Amino acid sequence: LDTWGTFVHSTDHTAVEILEDRLLGVDTEGKIAFIGSGQEVDSLSQKWGFEALAVTQLGQYEFFMPGMVDTHIHASQYSYAGTALDLPLLQWLNTYTFPVEACYKDLEFARNVYTHVVKRTLRNGTTTACYFATIHTDASLLLGQIANDFGQRALVGKVCMDTNNFVPHYRETPDESHDETNRFISEMLKKKYPLVMPVVTPRFALSCSAALLGHLGEIAKNNHLHIQSHISETKEEVKLVKELFPDYDSYTDVYHKHNLLTDKTVMAHGCHLTDEELKLFREKGASVAHCPNSNISLCSGMLDARRVLNHKVKLGLGTGESMTTHYKAVHLPFTRAHCVLYRF
Repeated sequence: LDTWGTFVHSTDHTAVEILEDRLLGVDTEGKIAFIGSGQEVDSLSQKWGFEALAVTQLGQYEFFMPGMVDTHIHASQYSYAGTALDLPLLQWLNTYTFPVEACYKDLEFARNVYTHVVKRTLRNGTTTACYFATIHTDASLLLGQIANDFGQRALVGKVCMDTNNFVPHYRETPDESHDETNRFISEMLKKKYPLVMPVVTPRFALSCSAALLGHLGEIAKNNHLHIQSHISETKEEVKLVKELFPDYDSYTDVYHKHNLLTDKTVMAHGCHLTDEELKLFREKGASVAHCPNSNISLCSGMLDARRVLNHKVKLGLGTGESMTTHYKAVHLPFTRAHCVLYRF
């Protein structure tokens, strides 16, 4: 796959870099092999062994850019995108989110929504997504299969939650969550998908007992897996975590003490993280997924992104709750062959 035209990306040194009249080549493993001047097409074709006449020429109003990365998206909330904006987070979860997520026990319902969300995110240019599914193992496996079938790079998480919600039929026991998470990971890894991997997913500290958090930390450590959850999205949430976990120094410390804060961790929101918590994030190599559209929609608070970056904490962008319009996240340099063609 060789393409000639205009390419747009960002680097560590430049917010936007526009490369005009360039030739981009991709090797047989799907990796970008070179980016050269269009004037070098003959020498590049000899070096890399492709036919110059087979190169795809972009039109005058077309350009290529790297696919975007959504570091936090609830695939299961896509069915009511753009609605249910009248309540703060914790009331919103119990009134709207948990009852809808309970429906994903029905695999046909799950297949319909998950197919739509993967197709929609890809259409919007998101070639990599970090998905929350629901507590249902089979539906979560189905989301992984759908992402793989459509060629989207994804981390897919079976949500874990065993306490503190008001929808009795939408929760697990600690043992159920432990066993089903192990089954989810085992079955997902057996598929050997080239682009899709499981991610350990406690919903957040408010919905998980200390026993469950400990189990999940062990699972992530033993399987060398990524971890995703929520942290400090609202002030009310932070206050309740302190009441439920009084022996811990902070919300971040709850995850840290249960081996859930690692260099493979992505924590969503973080609007109300303290400087001490950000120092711990930096020390452990954990990342923050910034979801401004979601935070504004639920009036959760605003993350001071500059403060996070000043602490040298890794920061990405995410959709957050899928009730909002699907804008997509982080523009990366050209390092992989996950690219998007735009026309204007």
